Amino acid sequence: MKLLKTLTAIAVMTLGSGLAQAQDKPAELKIGITTFTSGAASVFGVPAKAAAELLIDEMNAKGGIGGVKVAATYIDEGIGGDKLLSEYRRLVQEQGVRTMLSAISSGNCNIVAPVAEDLKVLNVMWDCGTEKVLEDKRYKYVVRTQANATTEMVATVLYLLKTKPNFSTIAVVNQDYAWGRDSWEIFLNTLKAFKPDVKVVAEMFPKLGASDFSTEISRLQALRPDVVLNTSWGGDLDTFVRQASQRGLFTQGATMVLPLAESSLERLGATMPEGVIVGGRGDHYFLHPETKDEPAHKDFVAKFRAKTGAYPIYPTYHMAQALVGLKTGYESAIKANGGKWPSSEQVADAMRKMEFKAYGRTVTMREDGQGLEAQLLGITKRVPQYPFAVMDKMVLVPADLVTTPVGQKSVAWVKTLKADVLKSDRLKSYDFK
Repeated sequence: MKLLKTLTAIAVMTLGSGLAQAQDKPAELKIGITTFTSGAASVFGVPAKAAAELLIDEMNAKGGIGGVKVAATYIDEGIGGDKLLSEYRRLVQEQGVRTMLSAISSGNCNIVAPVAEDLKVLNVMWDCGTEKVLEDKRYKYVVRTQANATTEMVATVLYLLKTKPNFSTIAVVNQDYAWGRDSWEIFLNTLKAFKPDVKVVAEMFPKLGASDFSTEISRLQALRPDVVLNTSWGGDLDTFVRQASQRGLFTQGATMVLPLAESSLERLGATMPEGVIVGGRGDHYFLHPETKDEPAHKDFVAKFRAKTGAYPIYPTYHMAQALVGLKTGYESAIKANGGKWPSSEQVADAMRKMEFKAYGRTVTMREDGQGLEAQLLGITKRVPQYPFAVMDKMVLVPADLVTTPVGQKSVAWVKTLKADVLKSDRLKSYDFK
């Protein structure tokens, strides 16, 4: 009897292990995607959804992922955090979704990451920037297929110091939530490492979704800082630029630094003046100096324009990276699993050991789930080819130069940066052509 019980226990354990390692191939791969389809952030949440629809259709036409077609369900992040979590749980617990692409908002990433871990569902953070989500806790099921705030802000500081080094005062106007606060903290600590005597003359944090920036603009006009930083995005950034332009803020001589403004250039048209430092949250740009002539990139730009009437912007490129990364992770896990369909845990593990490429430089994933993504910044310029400003004097910053090492905290790490990084021959420069 003891022998029989022992053999039975071993058989159960073996069967359980087998189920964990080899699952039946599903009829379709259900994924959930959260993006803003309402509110001020919909100006790039909607294009991201359009990119997902385009890319998933193309993916399915070629056999899907591992021979399984992808079926996506979308959740509007504009409904608020509580309702978002409710919809997130409903997809997983009632509809059997085991793979989620979430989210745009840094605040939403902070709340869905622990829920994904509890539900043991693979969560690909496809756009949010907060560095804290993967620094403050180690997750098994949560990964990010693009850079975080540290990479983006350190690269922005390097670009500012290389192109406009002679300044002594700075002011910030950022959205009052996780991204606005985190990005300013990283930017300022990085800047202080290079220019310890720089003086902060104003820190302003209007609410997310604000429609009137007259108070902030008036204060900037009175203080006249040498540099104005605004890491806002979406409708908030568009509104700020329009109102600042109308009030003459751009003509007062300050260097305007808008690290997320690539996504606003076409929408703002002639409103965006020349001489503004802008970035694409990664090396995302339809005129990417290294990849704009690659057939796959040109095809994506053409098909996206045909679908939406606009050029792709950085959220669409982040969506592309998430989907290419997801496909690469699944197929790597399938191969490692002897051709059998993998578990969510196996896919998450595979995604920490891979490289993949969408329409920019190659992205390398790390053991902590963080993607290493190059950064592209430039200065706005008017050209006859486009009815909106483009980026000129572009610089590509390699991710490893500006990303916090595994196991360290960004706020402390950026304080250790040395001036020699500004002299790196790996900072590649390109003029608009």
